[in-house]
Order: sequence, then C-alpha cells, then structure tokens
Amino acid sequence: MALADTGKAIGAVSQLLRDRLLARLAGTVGNVRIGKPEMSGEGITNPRLNLFLYEIQLDPHLRNRSIDPGQSTPLWLVLKYLLTAFDEAGDSDSIESHQYLGEGMRVLQELSFLRLSSLPADVFEALNPNPEALKITFDSTSSELISKLMQGPDEKYRCSVAFEVRPVMIATGESSSYSLLVGVDYVNDTIIGAKGIQIPVLPSMGPKIDAIAPIKIVPPLPPQSSILSIRGNNLALSNLTVFLGAVELTIVAKSPDILKCELNNNIRNGSAISAGSHPVRVEERLTNGKVRSSNLLVVSLLPVVTGATFSLSNLNLEGFLLGTASDDVFVALYQNGKTVRVFDEFVEIAPAPPAQTQLRVQVTDTSPGNYRVILRVNGQQAQNSPEVIIT
Repeated sequence: MALADTGKAIGAVSQLLRDRLLARLAGTVGNVRIGKPEMSGEGITNPRLNLFLYEIQLDPHLRNRSIDPGQSTPLWLVLKYLLTAFDEAGDSDSIESHQYLGEGMRVLQELSFLRLSSLPADVFEALNPNPEALKITFDSTSSELISKLMQGPDEKYRCSVAFEVRPVMIATGESSSYSLLVGVDYVNDTIIGAKGIQIPVLPSMGPKIDAIAPIKIVPPLPPQSSILSIRGNNLALSNLTVFLGAVELTIVAKSPDILKCELNNNIRNGSAISAGSHPVRVEERLTNGKVRSSNLLVVSLLPVVTGATFSLSNLNLEGFLLGTASDDVFVALYQNGKTVRVFDEFVEIAPAPPAQTQLRVQVTDTSPGNYRVILRVNGQQAQNSPEVIIT
C-alpha cells in the first residue's frame, strides 16, 4: 500500500459516499449520481440523489502536519458537497423529492465517521493511509450559495443541503528524511548517551526586547530626569549598552527580564538627537570584540516648548529639540478650534543659541489676537501649546 495511491483520494471519497448511500437507501432510491444536479443527461434515472463536489479547500488545522516526523507534509483537504434529491418525474422541489432529501441527510448523519470496511481495493488503497478518520459535517446552505452553484441558462433553483468531508489526505511520493539516533554507537552497537552529542550550545542568544515604556518620551526639564523601562529576555547579561537612536542611555537597574535607563540631558542635547521616531536597541559586547544586538523597537521622542513670545513681527519659541535645519519642522497658529497659519521657514538667530533650544518665525499678514502655538518636528508634536498674543 503506497502513499502514491492517495492521489486518488478525492474520487475515492465520492465513490465511498455514493456506495454508502445506495446501500442504506436500497428500495427507496435506486440511483446516486456524482456531478452537477441536472434534470436529464447520461446515467440519470429517477428517483435519485445527486452528489455535487462544488469546492475543495485546504484544511487550515492540519496545514503543516506530517504523517510522521521526517516525512514531507501532505495535502489535507476539505471536500464540500451539495446533496440534491429528484423524484420519479425528475423534479427536485416536490414533496417526494423532499422526502428523499431527508432520507439522504439521515444516512449521512448516521454515517458521521466514514468507515473503510467492505470497499473496492482501489478505494481502500487511496483512503487507508490516512491516519485521520473521515468525518461528515453539515454546512449552512444559504439560498445565495445554491443560486451561485445553479447558475446557467438551463439551471433552476433546487432545494439542496451542503456538507463537507474532512480531512482527506493526498501524500507526496518524496523520500523521507530520517536520520540515525544521537547517543548510539552504531559501529560497536552500544548506547553511549550524552557522550555522542557534539553540538556546541551558546549560553545565550543575546538580549531580546518585548516592550518599552513609555513609548512617547518627553525630555524632562533640568535638573529632573525620568526612567525608560525595557522588558524582554536576557537583559541581565554583562557588558550591555542601551541606545536610543545614536544616543547611549545610562543603565540604572537590570534584571533578567527588565532594564531601566535614565533619561536626562542625554536626550535634551540637541546636538546629539532630534525629535522624531527612533529605534531602541540593547547591545551586548562579546569577549571577542564583536557586538550582538537585540531586535529594534521604535519610540517617539517629542519636542518640548517651554515658552513663546511675539516681538517685532517675530514669534520666538524656547525649549528643547525644536528642530535643526535638516529636520521637518512646522509651526502652526491655532485659534477658535482651527489652524489659522502654518510656517515651515524660520529666521536664523544670531548669536547662535545652544542646539535646538530656540526657534524664530517671521509672522506677517496675520490678524492680531490670541493664538495657541503648535510645534511639530519630524512628525512628533510637542505636548505643550503655549498661548501667544499677536499684535
């Protein structure tokens, strides 16, 4: 019995269903036909039941399951059938046909699990390698489904019931990839156990990050500081370094599953980093001088506006991470529930202040009044929007 015979499994299931229905309904229905339900055609005698295989799906629950470790994964299928009954006149919507349909449903429900006894040799060889029992399950049969399946100029709506048979296996003919057992000396026919294992195992695959808090970082005002918490695995290793973008963070506490880093002037320094989205990574420096890096998680670093004034047609902002000439910076004036003006060109300040601590915008053609100032740098908006009076 070869697995290659399972290539005939789809036809074998259809033949098995037909034979079981004929055997159970002997004396009631003398014909069970496989194919699209039609009133007339080759092999059609009435009364009869009609089995129409209208769809084949891959079984999602067994998609990656092999019969035995080392063997290639077979195809696991779900066969969807439509059962239709016809009376002696070939009508599928009469009281007699409805009785035959109910009898067919009763038989399928009684079968439930399809046994492989008393089958022709070719049907048995196609289905027997399957380690799973074939199960019949009724499906909801909507009028929409029947209408789609009965399309065509000569087709009419026929009362039918849908059911499925799963899992049907089709195995490949590929050779299995078995190997000899580890811990056995096949030359001397002895069991040597762990002495036969010669696989070097690394004590650690390096740090791994699962979560970061907070994911929106607001640089604390001096002299304050805040904490960035990193959760993951292998975070208590020696020689660890944490980076936010290109900025190294100071580790203040660590355990196997959590690291805590201090956020202070290191992320307020506008010459080292700008507001925006930045990756956080944990690096382990190995004894051979190489560096093993964790996966990356992205956090948002926000600009901070500490003050806004208007003087001599200029709007002056003070804070941290207000943006550089190469950053994508927008300043907006907000009044009465809407944005009134947006600026993306800025006035150079002389003498130059510390990096990203001041920003100047020339404001013209703007009506006098009270406005809220919105600052966005590289897609990140400052949480503080101070009020300014434009005169």
